Amino acid sequence: MKKVAVLMGSANDADKLAPARETLEKFGVEHEVWAMSAHRNAEAVRAFVGGARDNGFGVIIAAAGMAAHLAGACAANTTLPVIGVPVSGGALDGVDALYSTVQMPPGMPVATVAVNGAMNAALLAIQILAVTDAGLAEKLAEARSEWKPKQL
Repeated sequence: MKKVAVLMGSANDADKLAPARETLEKFGVEHEVWAMSAHRNAEAVRAFVGGARDNGFGVIIAAAGMAAHLAGACAANTTLPVIGVPVSGGALDGVDALYSTVQMPPGMPVATVAVNGAMNAALLAIQILAVTDAGLAEKLAEARSEWKPKQL
């Protein structure tokens, strides 16, 4: 099974990314978590993402706040699926990050979840990996059946 890279613009965002880590662990998906700023560590982001496919990754989750360029920087340097998680904070409490993440130029798509939507980002990554992993697809289907409302 391919791994998921969980990148965050700052180590300060670790708590907001905890639901992604917990969800990936629940489904048994191997993942690595890195703090990499698109602004402070642009070359490190480019190198990591550029080699991600060769290093066993299948999906990249990129979370950042405010200007939130991390997901776009990732998308520009790989053909792997990139899922952006806008992170709350700053004067606009994540709306700025949402706009920065969702408004990528043509040819550089980033799947974007809600502000602080780390759990959904992980579930989307799992869905992507489940396209070629029947066991993971089965786990996902089972979890979804448990989430459906029950008639009383």
